[in-house]
Amino acid sequence: MKHFLVSLCLLGMFIHALAQCSASEFQLEGDYLLGGLFGIHHDSDPDFHDRPEAVDCASKPLISSSYRRFQVMRFAVDEINNSTNLLPNVSLGYEIFDQCSDTHNFPDIFYFISANGLVQPWGEPHENLSKVMAVVGPYTSTKALTVAPLLMMNQIPMISYGAASSAFSRKQKFPYFLRTVQPNKDVIELIVEILLHFNWHWVAFLYINDDYGNNGVELFMKKIKDTQICLAYIKGLNQYTNHSQILKQINAHRIGVIIVFAPEWTAEALIESAINRNVTNKVWIASDAWSLNKNLPRKKGIRNIGTVCNCSSLSAKDVVAADPSFNFPVYSAVYAIAHALHNALQCGSGRCYDNITVFPHMLLAELKKSNFTLLNQSIRFDENGDPDFGSYSVVFWNHSGDAEEIGFYHFDQSAKLFINNSQIKWHTHGKVPTSVCSEECRVGFVKKYTGTHKCCFDCEICPSGSYVTHNITECIDCKDTEWSAAGSTSCNLRSVEYIPFTDTGAILIMVGAWALVGFTLAVSVLFAINYNTPVVRSAGGPMCFLILVCLSLCSISVFFYFGEPTTSFCILRFLPFLLFYTVCLACFVVRSFQIVFIFKIAAKFPKLHSWWIKYHGQWLVITVAFGIQALLLLIGYTSCPPETFKETVWYPDKIILGCDLNLKATAGPVFFLLSLCFLCFVFSDMGKDLPKNYNEAKAITFCLLLLILTWIIFATTYVLYHGKYIPILNALAILSSLYSFLVWYFLPKCYIMIFQSYKNTQEYFQGLIQNYTKTISQ
Repeated sequence: MKHFLVSLCLLGMFIHALAQCSASEFQLEGDYLLGGLFGIHHDSDPDFHDRPEAVDCASKPLISSSYRRFQVMRFAVDEINNSTNLLPNVSLGYEIFDQCSDTHNFPDIFYFISANGLVQPWGEPHENLSKVMAVVGPYTSTKALTVAPLLMMNQIPMISYGAASSAFSRKQKFPYFLRTVQPNKDVIELIVEILLHFNWHWVAFLYINDDYGNNGVELFMKKIKDTQICLAYIKGLNQYTNHSQILKQINAHRIGVIIVFAPEWTAEALIESAINRNVTNKVWIASDAWSLNKNLPRKKGIRNIGTVCNCSSLSAKDVVAADPSFNFPVYSAVYAIAHALHNALQCGSGRCYDNITVFPHMLLAELKKSNFTLLNQSIRFDENGDPDFGSYSVVFWNHSGDAEEIGFYHFDQSAKLFINNSQIKWHTHGKVPTSVCSEECRVGFVKKYTGTHKCCFDCEICPSGSYVTHNITECIDCKDTEWSAAGSTSCNLRSVEYIPFTDTGAILIMVGAWALVGFTLAVSVLFAINYNTPVVRSAGGPMCFLILVCLSLCSISVFFYFGEPTTSFCILRFLPFLLFYTVCLACFVVRSFQIVFIFKIAAKFPKLHSWWIKYHGQWLVITVAFGIQALLLLIGYTSCPPETFKETVWYPDKIILGCDLNLKATAGPVFFLLSLCFLCFVFSDMGKDLPKNYNEAKAITFCLLLLILTWIIFATTYVLYHGKYIPILNALAILSSLYSFLVWYFLPKCYIMIFQSYKNTQEYFQGLIQNYTKTISQ
């Protein structure tokens, strides 16, 4: 193990000196050959030709990390050949090729599947097949997609240490493919978990424009579909990419988090451009392909671009010390092949059976059953040929240029992701940077989307009468029995209000109603005592008692304006008043008409006068008026009966109980009352010049004016005010209507009977009549 570490450290020191590799480094004789594909050089700008042409890899730029992986394979084979436990008395050899191009390295692949320089057609005997039993590599997904179909012709298994495209998990298409690196879906899942962990919802995704990158962006878009993450900017990268334009567009979109899903040579060009353009205050999330790059963290100006928080495959501790990214995947791939060959040769007790012929497809069967421990890691493959071992570490590029481990991500545990936030030195001076299109709405606000992205929205406050729960885009209306202020997250029960019988205003109104009954009773007694006097007869005689009784009956309505409204209460609020007040008005109409008729019409129409006397016309009119009003009320209440009503509009926090005043039910009776008022005015005006003691025009007119003024005031208040005291005002209007006739029609007559009895004599009234007759004759 110490020898292994020393070898790796030396590799890093002498890597440039070994750029021009000798042929002996790429070939080793052995009983069984392994193939190796490593992109030691990288052809970033391939030439296009009219016909296939091999590329000179040695003339291309050296990739130091790939060279180290190449040496790791050589070291692993050497270690196995020197082992007495694994493959005893069996030697492994290798044929390793520098696969610097995705499409121009076919001669190397043909060598693996050829025998004596010839490619064996399918169906030929196996003895002429190539001695290559398995292939380690290649590194990129595009190269693996190119190589896999050709190796599959000879059923040669391949174990890639870097091809992460999820396409290789489909065993129907790639039955001979395995890998020791986690597939893209695991890397993408971790990246999304990191974004959610830090609430980064507005991100850019930059990817290499090849099979690896295209698969990564496809998986990323699927993964964030049901999350709050929005892909604000997406761009494929290649050797012709204008990095400055990309970074300019990212800044224009106010994106704070940039995911770079690309190999190290592509990422290096992007980061160098960001440094040169002085791009600052960004969080860079690196995929495992470049997150542990040795050169970038030490580049001048790297601290200015922001914070790199990345994820890398967590391999055995000793191997990570040299090149943590992909050394262990190479190392474990070689050992997996060796263990599979060990089992196929039935090795044990210090030797292997040399009479067993092993073919590549037999090796594949043993590879699928791999289960061994290597550097404290249990090496296994799942049914898709993907590694069933390992985890990811989350690392942070600190200011010293080192990758500092700050968390981990396990594939086989429920609590997958852990990040120690306190270990991260953010470029925002300790505060986790944000990356959102729109700031989250405050409590009580809803999102109103302004574009195609779900992360871009305006915040609107929920109006009163509605509320909003967490993360929804619509305000929810409260129930009729509930209320809420603007910007609420819940509704409150409304207070139910009505005028109880114990209310001070209600008590005063009811006392006033009882006082009215008492006054009418007292007036009735006084009128009864003075029944045969001229004042009582001129006031209407027995009709006065009917008016007084009806005034008392009208006051019944007042008591039903208090307490919790019911249907019966709503009926009795209007019915007694409308019915019996009609009788009162009919009496005054008849009384006004009678006086005018006696003094002005009887002499001209004696027969009409005699008919009126004979058939008691006054009582007939009153009865008919009562009957009409009763019929109108019956029709109105039958067709549209009054109902209880809950006022929920004017006061958001209250429910005011009341009665629904249906115009269809009350229009007829009210119109009939107004007609009687009009007749009262007409007949009172006709009798304004009659004898003083018989002239009721002033008293009746004044009472009617008070009546009309009272209800105009109430109607105006009813339109402008919608509070719970409307019933008190209505009851007060009724009481005022009753008191107007009691006070201004009956009390003056009571005053004469009590304090001016000399006016309550026959002689006084005869004198007034004689004066009126003289005035008329003149």
